[in-house]
Amino acid sequence: MKNRIKELRARKNITQLELAKLVGVRRETIVFLEKGKYNPSLKLAFDISNFFNLQIEEVFSLTSPTTYHKFSNF
Repeated sequence: MKNRIKELRARKNITQLELAKLVGVRRETIVFLEKGKYNPSLKLAFDISNFFNLQIEEVFSLTSPTTYHKFSNF
C-alpha cells in the first residue's frame, strides 16, 4: 500500500514523532508506514486521514488493484 504521509507531514512541518503522538502510535509505526513496510489498521488510516483533513483515498492507495473472482456457486 502506498501513502503520502511523508509528503503531508512535510507540508505541515511536523515530525514523525509529533504525528505519532497525535494519532496514538509509536514513531516506529509512522516510519514503517512511510516506508511501505506496514499497512495501517482501518482506525489508524482514518485517524491519519482525519488529521490531514483528507479522505483515506487521498492519503492511502493500493499498489496493485485487487482482483475478485466470481464463484459459480453463488
